[in-house]
Amino acid sequence: MVFTTFGDMGNFNGVFAGKRRGFKMKSSDQQMESIHHQFIRSSSSSHHGGIKTVEADNHCSFSRNSDLCIFTVTWNMNGQVCYEDLVGMIGSNREFDLLVVGLQEVPRDDIAPLLQTALAETHVLFTKATMQSLQLYLFGPKKSEFFIKELKVDKYSVGGFGGLIRRKKGAVAIRINYKGIRMVYISCHLSAHARNVEERNSQCRHISHTLFSKNVNPYARPAQITVWLGDLNYRIQGIPTHPARNLIQKDLQRLLTSKDQLLREAEKGEIFDGYCEGSLTFKPTYKYNIGSSNYDTSYKVRVPSWTDRILFKIEDPGKINASLRCYDSIDAIYSSDHKPVKAHLCLVVN
Repeated sequence: MVFTTFGDMGNFNGVFAGKRRGFKMKSSDQQMESIHHQFIRSSSSSHHGGIKTVEADNHCSFSRNSDLCIFTVTWNMNGQVCYEDLVGMIGSNREFDLLVVGLQEVPRDDIAPLLQTALAETHVLFTKATMQSLQLYLFGPKKSEFFIKELKVDKYSVGGFGGLIRRKKGAVAIRINYKGIRMVYISCHLSAHARNVEERNSQCRHISHTLFSKNVNPYARPAQITVWLGDLNYRIQGIPTHPARNLIQKDLQRLLTSKDQLLREAEKGEIFDGYCEGSLTFKPTYKYNIGSSNYDTSYKVRVPSWTDRILFKIEDPGKINASLRCYDSIDAIYSSDHKPVKAHLCLVVN
């Protein structure tokens, strides 16, 4: 399993490297105007490979017009737990079929009972895959267990801090055949820091090749849909933090996608070949000051980045039609330095 990318929609290095080359920097408004023109020129002339961008239609009648509706959410909890935030993350509309919850940096508290309490009226826990602070939960409608034909879990560790912090890196996964649809869900937490791009690429490849590789049944059919979610930790790189924040403040964050490491690496063919992702219309989900919607004001003043992502791949689009109904961040949650990201995917079997 490897994934696909947006095209590089312009090079900002010439705009923001001027001071280093001895030129006078432009004003903030002039910088953004220059960026906007570069974006228009490059987006009209570039061939976009890599991750296929899917527009969410923000409308769903749930299972009335679909064979299966899946609600997926990923959140780096930063070692904090708040029941109200978990409820807000899941939302009040519980008409989806499957709920997939991927969590990173989970505190020592047992999260499963909290999620089960929040979903008690409509859904039950099918299974979970956990590895210390990295956890993945799969819920389904009550009295629907007889639709399950296969259910397996696996995990892959790439180290981490361990010890008291327990911040494991790696991936946990669930494979399920539900209503005759073979699915794999992978929740990961990859290495941090902007400089570690190759390390993240390598981790993606090892996770893909290792999960469910033990005692492989040579006659088993591959998954029809694979969903990756988690804190992939790819950053926005090549633009200083304050110009990036100015764009976000003006709701122009789409201009930053050409600097997104994940999209760039996929476009080069390094990772996520054949995968889809919704448009990055929401604000970068990291790093926030805890308790607010303000980006990092520590001495590091990190460049805001879309570290938290959900991607999916349909093995045979002729047999399964997938519609992305929603891809968005959940900005009203403040207990972590990350915002959760949600995706609503509906499947029709042809």
